[in-house]
Amino acid sequence: MDYTLEARGVSLRFGGVRALTDVSFGVREGELFSIIGPNGAGKTSIVNCISGRYKPTEGRLFHRGRDITGLPPNARANIGIGRTFQNLALFHHMSVLDNIMVGRHHLLKNNFLTGSLYWLTGARREELKHREKVEQIIDFLDLQSVRKAPAGTLSYGLRKRVELARAMALEPHLILLDEPMAGMNFEEKEDMARYIVDLNEEYGMTVVMIEHDMGVVMDISHRVMVLDFGRKIAEGDPAAVLADPHVKRAYLGEEDELLVDPDEAPSIAEDAA
Repeated sequence: MDYTLEARGVSLRFGGVRALTDVSFGVREGELFSIIGPNGAGKTSIVNCISGRYKPTEGRLFHRGRDITGLPPNARANIGIGRTFQNLALFHHMSVLDNIMVGRHHLLKNNFLTGSLYWLTGARREELKHREKVEQIIDFLDLQSVRKAPAGTLSYGLRKRVELARAMALEPHLILLDEPMAGMNFEEKEDMARYIVDLNEEYGMTVVMIEHDMGVVMDISHRVMVLDFGRKIAEGDPAAVLADPHVKRAYLGEEDELLVDPDEAPSIAEDAA
């Protein structure tokens, strides 16, 4: 089967700590694929490997059949991979509009050699084109009322929405969402879940999402993968995964001697969560 994203035997170590061990999976075009697991399971580590922030110690990553294991993050953005972060990474002093415009940066045609000619010819036209795209995203995420407000003055839920908007501005076909609903109240989660579904269905983006809210995950995901101590313990449709006894053990904290060797399951640092 052809996958938009495929991981083959991905392992990651930080010194003597194993964050990931032999993780393999594939994400199909147009899928909403969720990665779940207890704290320290390796969820953010696998997303960081996909986005290029980390390079796997072992294994390979493929995007539409192309080996991207050694590509830096900016090169992955250029081929259509966008992401949000677990900890917000906005420019707090800049307006919502300008934060989203930052996401368009890699799409600009200007460079050092063509700069002078470009600014005499097509600069204004291109700026209007990018502004139009950003305004569409602002409308989609209902950010009109705060478009000129400094990002740092917004509520946490709105800032999470602005970060999603900036990732959308890259025009990715594959978007990685790292806990997009963390810290939100019930109403904010409902809104964000609706935006993510619309992103997948209306914009046609393939979504890979880390999320702790099991209700949301089971409600909107096409397929789910479960990690525990850096190993994949289950993958499939939400109902089957939820019923898996290994998954229940992982979430209940019960020891599963078939899956976890105590000598190979050290406490994972937050950066390898």
